[in-house]
Amino acid sequence: MSDKPAWLRPHGRPWTNDTERVVFENPWMRVTDHAATAPTGQPASYGVVRLKNYAIAVLPLHADGAVTLVGQNRFPLGDYSWEIPEGGGPIAADPLESARRELAEETGLVAAEWREVLRLQLSNSVTDERAIGYLALGLSEAAHGHHADDTEEIAIARVPFREALDAALAGHLQDALTVAMLLRGYHMAREGSLPDALARGMLG
Repeated sequence: MSDKPAWLRPHGRPWTNDTERVVFENPWMRVTDHAATAPTGQPASYGVVRLKNYAIAVLPLHADGAVTLVGQNRFPLGDYSWEIPEGGGPIAADPLESARRELAEETGLVAAEWREVLRLQLSNSVTDERAIGYLALGLSEAAHGHHADDTEEIAIARVPFREALDAALAGHLQDALTVAMLLRGYHMAREGSLPDALARGMLG
């Protein structure tokens, strides 16, 4: 990681956690209720969703500049979502191995080259969930195809990168990690951080 500029230093006092109570827990998350003290000194009640996995996101880029997306019905918002391959990776595990697993399970692809390109905090006012994003390059078909979870019915589409990016910017792709990773890939292509032929294919 590069040195941080001076303006990134913390300011003020941190929050103080006075008491904590677990109100819900399952294998994937824990919801806690806190009596806290705000940086202003005011008392506050705070609920936090604490995730037990990293959110893992993979941007699979083919040599011609296309990207593989997956589509599935999502329960919380009750809608259909086209996304890059994503999933949970145990915090104690190597996140790269989690990324390899998610790519293979959801798309049936394996990658010869991996690059970690993004770290994010997702909705950090209500959850401690953290995300790690990878580029997957040198793609080929896995020997055994894809193996979705028992609750997943996944569709797969290989689309031009610029078409996917334009769909995200138009609001047709709304998954936060998908939008962030498409923009990250676009920035890398524009800044010369990717092979020339790949960047040309992505930018159209």
